[in-house]
Formats: sequence, structure tokens, C-alpha cells
Amino acid sequence: MSKSPSPKPIEIKISTVVAVSAILHTADTQAVDAALKAMTGGVADFFEGDLAVIDIAGLAPDCAPIDWAGLIARLKQYRLNPVAVRGAPEAQHEAILAHGLSLDSGSKPRDEADAAPAPAPAPVAAVAAAQPAAAAAAAPGAMIIDTPVRAGQRIYARGCDLIITAVVNNGAEIISDGSIHVYAALNGRALAGASGNANSRIFALSMAPELVSIAGVYRTFEDGFPPELARQPTQISLVGERIDILSVSPATRS
Repeated sequence: MSKSPSPKPIEIKISTVVAVSAILHTADTQAVDAALKAMTGGVADFFEGDLAVIDIAGLAPDCAPIDWAGLIARLKQYRLNPVAVRGAPEAQHEAILAHGLSLDSGSKPRDEADAAPAPAPAPVAAVAAAQPAAAAAAAPGAMIIDTPVRAGQRIYARGCDLIITAVVNNGAEIISDGSIHVYAALNGRALAGASGNANSRIFALSMAPELVSIAGVYRTFEDGFPPELARQPTQISLVGERIDILSVSPATRS
């Protein structure tokens, strides 16, 4: 009886990894902590262990030195997992690498107008999907999911729309470079236009998400989705830098 070949000790495969950008406008870790607390409503597991790229390109050249250990610790308090730094001058490279972070030479996702409309103080301008700067239309086609999206599950439709015909549960995260269509209840987190396409939209037959984002601009619903639209057919779009919520019920659009 022949033996099946032993598995390889390690395999390397291409995988989709979505990170968020933590865009700093101050090196004051206490100010950053206050901004994150306001942004998340003090919810300790708001980001659920998301990978984070720290963007310091917007810091003034004469700002105070960055306390990397303190900054990393503050981000981890909110379950952000810093893995890299973007926009760092060469003089800071050694300190960054010494703290176990990589150097990201990629461009910023968008300009500083990427700040979310949430009432967060200025030190942290935005936490947005870390993607290329150019806004590109979604490629033809779509990813179709016919099964429920469970808590803790993350689905990313790269370069196309995402269509889901089953419920998206609380704690789930769905991401698309194009638009998102949920022909059921949307309860988790939905991020459309992840590659920067501001014309993307989010549609659901029953809308009650925890967070929505379009092209990096996001809005959270700690106090619940607007009651007049909750659990109704709804679309979400980006108007300027504002997340716009509109009913798609024929009765309200006549």
C-alpha cells in the first residue's frame, strides 16, 4: 500500500490582505488615544484585530519625536494591529524597524480630505481601507455569495461588485472594490469602493449595519441605524465627504 506524499513544511500562496490606514496629524499619543476613544465610542474591540498601516506623511517636520512603543500600545488597546509605517523620512527608518514594523513605500489611499465625518478630534484624521490612490471603476462581473456570512468572516470582492443573497451577520465584514448588493439583511460591516471608487454604493433589502464605508469614508452606528430606515430597503452612497443614506422603497421615491 503506497503512502501519500508528506505535506510540505511550508507553502506560500497569494492571499488578499486588507489593512486600515491610521493617518496621524500629531505625535502626541494621549491626543491619539482621546481621538480613538471618541471615534470608537470607547468600544475596546471595535476594530477586531485589523491590520493597520500607520501613515505619518502628514506630520509637520518639526513635530515632537514619535514614541513608537507608546503609539503601538495605544493602537493595540483598540485591537488595531500595526504592521507597517507609510510616509516615514529616512531618519526614522531605523527606529521603525527596531519596533518590528515594516516600511511601506506605497502612496496614501487618498488625500487628507479622507477624514471620516465622525466627530473625532483632529489628531487621527481617518481609519480607512489601505488601497492605491487612483480611483478606478470596478471591473466587469461580480462575486456572488449564496450562503450566510458569519460573525468573524471576511469576504473581499477584488476588482468587482459583491452580491450576497443571504444574511450578513453582526461581526461579519464584507468588502468590495465596486458596489455591494445584499438581497437580505445587512448587519455587519460593509466597505464598498475599497480601491478608491467613490461612485460605489451599498444596497440592502434590510439595512442595519455596524459600519459602512465608501472609498475610505466611513460611518458607524453605535446608537443604531436611523430608525426611519432601519430594516428597510436602503442604499448608501458618498456625496462629497458625507455618507448619504436613502430609502429605495418605491413608496418613498414616488
